[in-house]
Amino acid sequence: MQVYDLRGRLPDVKRNMDLIRELLLKIEENPEMDGTREFYLEAPSDLGIADHSTEEVAYHLALLINAGCVDGAVAIANPMQVVRGLTWNGHEFMDNIRSDTFWEKAKTHFATLPSVGLTVVAAWIEGEIKKHFGITS
Repeated sequence: MQVYDLRGRLPDVKRNMDLIRELLLKIEENPEMDGTREFYLEAPSDLGIADHSTEEVAYHLALLINAGCVDGAVAIANPMQVVRGLTWNGHEFMDNIRSDTFWEKAKTHFATLPSVGLTVVAAWIEGEIKKHFGITS
């Protein structure tokens, strides 16, 4: 059995909801990331991401893979992750948080809280979208 000691290798970062959304958007808009190929990402620029370190992007991709939003594999020995595309849940999630208008409205709405889960934000946005279109449940 091989053991990898991850101390000192994992980034000391907090979950960044804007980066999560940006990663999902970048994966969704890439027509090659349709689940038929594996992409061994080496740098944030592979996804067209700027202003974030390799470690930060790798950490957030791992979160998305573990949450079942991205089809891929968490790479322990490599700095970046393996990505195939979005899962059904990833697409559903993106449908709720895609609108810049609703995303910014949600960020303003939740700004006074120290933190809030992305599923709560997506659910709130879904409610706002339903209100906008007069859909009642």
